[in-house]
Amino acid sequence: MKNNRLIRFLIRQEKKAVDWKARNGLNILRVSLGLVFIWFGILKFFPGVSAAEVIAGKTIAKLTFGFVQPRFSMPVLAIWECTIGLGLISKKWLTLTLALLYLQMAGTFLPLFFFPHETFTSSVLVPTLLGQYIIKNIVLMSGGIVIGATVKGGRLTSRPDVPLKPAKAGTLIVSINR
Repeated sequence: MKNNRLIRFLIRQEKKAVDWKARNGLNILRVSLGLVFIWFGILKFFPGVSAAEVIAGKTIAKLTFGFVQPRFSMPVLAIWECTIGLGLISKKWLTLTLALLYLQMAGTFLPLFFFPHETFTSSVLVPTLLGQYIIKNIVLMSGGIVIGATVKGGRLTSRPDVPLKPAKAGTLIVSINR
């Protein structure tokens, strides 16, 4: 009997936790992603501070055939990243913000192809620390994709069986099935 009560209690607690995550998860994701972009962007304003400065500078120089050197590209990249972060946190111009995020993220993967000797050890299955730093951006890109699914009013719901209030035309509703 006590086991049944405990199980019912745990199920209720899990349901409350899932409801809370559905209500708050997207905002937490958006703000935390924004804070990461602002933090890493600010570091790029100060030469020698960002761990990504050297590889980012080399990548932009290679991408522009040497025309844009790091002393010019780093402040631009810093502004770009801070703009993404501010856009995510404020929810202003989110479509444009996400476009900037996707472009920036695409650029972060270029060193894997431009400088494989710096991003991988003897095998492409074994990245260096720099390669791992770059590859983890898949998570940031995925977060941007999830946020992008809500730009036109898409929402998370923990109760797919309960009808949501009508949303705008073209809205995507993401359900968490249990």
